[in-house]
Amino acid sequence: MRTGIGLTCWLLLCCFISICGAAWAAEPASKPPVADKAAPVQPGDVHLTGWLGSRIDANWKGRLMTVDLNERLNPFKNPAEREGWSGEHVGKWLHAASITWQYTRDPALRRRMDEAVTTLISCQSPDGYLGTYAMKNRWGGWDVWTHKYNLIGLLSYYEATGDRRALDSARRIGDLLINTFGEGKRDIIASGTHVGMAATSVLEPVVLLARDSGDPRYLEFARYIVRAYDQPNGPKIIESLLKTHSVVKTANAKAYEMMSNVVGLCELYRQTGERRYLEPCLIAYEDIVANQMYITGGVSLGEHFQQPHHLPNTGAVSENCAQVTWLQLCIQLLRLTGDAKYADTIERIAYNHLLASQKPSGEALCYFTPLQGKKPYGAGMNCCTSSGPRGIALLTTIAYTTGPRSVQVNFFEPSTLETKIDGVKVKIMQQQTDYLVDGVVRFAIEPEKPVAFDLLIRRPRWGRAFTVQVNDEFPPREVPLVRDYLRLSREWRKGETVRVKFDVFSELAHGRGTNQGLVAYERGPFVFAIDAGMNPGVSLARITHAAYPDRVFGGWMADVKVAVVSGPRRADAGEATCVVRGLGLTPTGDGSASQTRLKTVPLQWTIFADAGATGSNFAVWLPSPERLSKMAAAPFLSAKESWSRKGNVEASIADGDTSTWRVTFDGKPQPEDWFAVERERLATINSVVFAHGHVYHDGGWFDASKGKPRIQIKKTPAGAWEDLAVIVGYPATTATDATGLADGQEFAVRVPAVQAAGIRVIGVPACGDNAKQSFASCAELQGHLDTAK
Repeated sequence: MRTGIGLTCWLLLCCFISICGAAWAAEPASKPPVADKAAPVQPGDVHLTGWLGSRIDANWKGRLMTVDLNERLNPFKNPAEREGWSGEHVGKWLHAASITWQYTRDPALRRRMDEAVTTLISCQSPDGYLGTYAMKNRWGGWDVWTHKYNLIGLLSYYEATGDRRALDSARRIGDLLINTFGEGKRDIIASGTHVGMAATSVLEPVVLLARDSGDPRYLEFARYIVRAYDQPNGPKIIESLLKTHSVVKTANAKAYEMMSNVVGLCELYRQTGERRYLEPCLIAYEDIVANQMYITGGVSLGEHFQQPHHLPNTGAVSENCAQVTWLQLCIQLLRLTGDAKYADTIERIAYNHLLASQKPSGEALCYFTPLQGKKPYGAGMNCCTSSGPRGIALLTTIAYTTGPRSVQVNFFEPSTLETKIDGVKVKIMQQQTDYLVDGVVRFAIEPEKPVAFDLLIRRPRWGRAFTVQVNDEFPPREVPLVRDYLRLSREWRKGETVRVKFDVFSELAHGRGTNQGLVAYERGPFVFAIDAGMNPGVSLARITHAAYPDRVFGGWMADVKVAVVSGPRRADAGEATCVVRGLGLTPTGDGSASQTRLKTVPLQWTIFADAGATGSNFAVWLPSPERLSKMAAAPFLSAKESWSRKGNVEASIADGDTSTWRVTFDGKPQPEDWFAVERERLATINSVVFAHGHVYHDGGWFDASKGKPRIQIKKTPAGAWEDLAVIVGYPATTATDATGLADGQEFAVRVPAVQAAGIRVIGVPACGDNAKQSFASCAELQGHLDTAK
């Protein structure tokens, strides 16, 4: 361990290096057999402004500069006090911080990195161990996993700074892994969770260690890891993907850990040239896109892959760790193939689900990010709030990529790239554009002297038709496409310009699987959402898009006043919004009739990435116009709400949205709890629907062992509550057992037609595992006049 004087001198030296530049940045010790067709640019070579640039800056200033590094380092200082995965966080932070420091050259961030690395290395044992487990518990649970992220963090820091202390520390970890695991040694599969995939996911940094050190022993250890897949107790990742072409049929379908291994296989292919490592990666990608990916680019439900197209919009949607690893896989495949389809998927992930998980200010992120309801931002330390910043930082490396005598444009953002082609400095400036409105993207090319290269501009999925002008003139012949990039080949001179006009179209996507009968609106790279905070009085469950058939591209388009789209292209804008003429559902007459009609109402839309940022409810998928027109009248929609106790979760129970709920929790017991909706004018109803809210460990449901919940009504606004019916279909719950109640589960009660001014559900609240209190929950309470037989 360094002395106090030595550490001070070292930090001063590191600060000097960070100010002077990247002269010490490390180069790989060996050149890989497979060269990237689309190599990531150095983060410091690109500068992004506009909406995407503001989110990257928020990640830097709002998250990476503010997290408590002591909290991330303490598990190493005091091993065994916090075992499990507590050791992953500092490595994840170093990965994101190292990329971001290269992008920003921020001395303050560099000082934090230097201090974190110095402290981390000081905790390493002489044998190379750098974990959080007591000696007797080593290599169980998540110990290899922790070393994986330490390797990633240390190697990222080394590659950014050239500081060999980090490489030496990483090599000591690598040597320890080689000495510990292998044929005739400890079994790596038995040393990790999820059929061993948590431990074998160390594959990626082990291959990177071989690259950075030039030591072939690490590459041979990587081959051992892959051989271990096929042990009787192994996950058989390659064999299963080749045979089933299905991620849900591979191992235990755990998304994060599986894709981490697949990313490692991509890296192993790059370093060996052996195609057998790449094939399962291509198969996994195709299956995920076809069957597992949300419209917003996210993946996983409950942290696992599910049956094809089972993509609910609420609950444990798209674990942040999983979606960042999915992004990494797509980046790997773009690099290896140069195919724009991978850049299209990267764009879908980044502009939608990844940045939807980040609070726009940057300081908080979501573990899961639903497509409906509220975003559960959190600023604390967990695997996902540590993963999200890594994904956001990686966007700086992939906005542009380079190949032999070529530059690929992957993102359409106001930005500047400075690179070298055949030793000539070239600056490419992508100018401020409103391509969501007019489809126009402009570039200025500024080489130091004339130089020939290919400018490859991605033809995006949302703008297949295009026109191109170079120096305000149309090319004499058709612009060729290379792997779905527009190729402009010429000797470029200073002051030349390129103008591309894409035929940007709006798309009304029709859901399938769990989203059958629902529609979502897309334009450009963005998926849009309705935010209740921007549309007061609108029920998210009873609104849809005005739509018309599109004769050019097929399908349906949303009726949108595109001319007012603004926001995503402006650096100072916090939102991207547009006005949409939607269809809102209202009952005929006084709201008591059985028939419904649709009327046109103005709506304010925002991109999914910004929706719900202030804590409001939002929805991406809405009922289709056809489905909406068949809904029963809901006379108590937006009615006055009341409840027995205020509780600490306060969503509406009269907004048509069963994905949000209200509870009566106040830490005390109560003999009965109730939820009510009331209106001034009488409404005729013959059915009542109560939707359960959420099951918590300590309550949130009604205790049916003391009587099933009852429906009561008021026959006049000033009248008393009267029993109307018992919810016979409510399950046989007890005070401690919710018997599998699902969030938003609906219970309908048919009754003789009656006029009512109010509806109430009442019952005995449950206590769960805390008998000192009890409470109930309600997602929705509504009455209908249903004429169906």
